[in-house]
Amino acid sequence: MKFILRWGINAVALYVAIIALPGRILYAGNWVDILWLALIFGLVNAFLKPPAKALSCLLIVLTLGLFTLVINTLLFALTGWIGIQFNVGFTLAEPWFWNAFLGSLITTAISVVLSYFLKSELKGRRKK
Repeated sequence: MKFILRWGINAVALYVAIIALPGRILYAGNWVDILWLALIFGLVNAFLKPPAKALSCLLIVLTLGLFTLVINTLLFALTGWIGIQFNVGFTLAEPWFWNAFLGSLITTAISVVLSYFLKSELKGRRKK
């Protein structure tokens, strides 16, 4: 259940980022493609984010955590590129880094807000 809920949160967050940045994130797909893209996004974050943070630990500490934004940006761009390989991704307009940065900020913000409202379901507790 938690996996499906997290997958849905990622799908909504990616959809909002794509809608909020129409000229910066070029996407021509439907909701099924968004669901596949959210799955790719979740897998990329699950498998690549921990090693990336471990390898850049010193930079994260020196920048007081701001380097995490760079990691999120690169993982967001990688998600779009991997998605394109499976015909479900998005293309970032130039300058790609700043567009990926804005997309990752929006995706993170939406994900944090939705996770806050669904925290009891994500923790597995039932409301009484």
